[in-house]
Amino acid sequence: MSADEKGRKMLTEFREFAMKGNVVDLAVGVIIGAAFGAIVTSLVGDIIMPLIGAATGGLDFSNYFAPLSKAVTATNLADAKKQGAVLAYGSFLTLTINFIIVAFVLFLVIRAMNTLKRKEETKPAEPPKPSAEVVLLTEIRDLLKK
Repeated sequence: MSADEKGRKMLTEFREFAMKGNVVDLAVGVIIGAAFGAIVTSLVGDIIMPLIGAATGGLDFSNYFAPLSKAVTATNLADAKKQGAVLAYGSFLTLTINFIIVAFVLFLVIRAMNTLKRKEETKPAEPPKPSAEVVLLTEIRDLLKK
């Protein structure tokens, strides 16, 4: 087998692999997951964290940090990172809340899907329609009764 034929065969095998339903479904899931992640990040950063900050007297968790060297004198995280090493536990707290929200929303979605699936499974199956012969025999029987 020549190198050209091997290359074509490998390309064909790759095309078959890439077009399988699983790979395409996974790609769609990753793209939707990224978009969903952006929505949740906005929800946490723009809605939930400001509400928590307002409830706690205007505290902003994203700027909570502990300096790890004496050279750090800044009062906000961005400037403190420029001055030296800091432990940004406020960012960690924000990401933890973000994770909890994502996990909870996924739980609700999966729970709803499982509920719908169970409802579909418990629906009684429609009885099969009688065949043309049975319909004809039933009509003949009904005519004979008359």
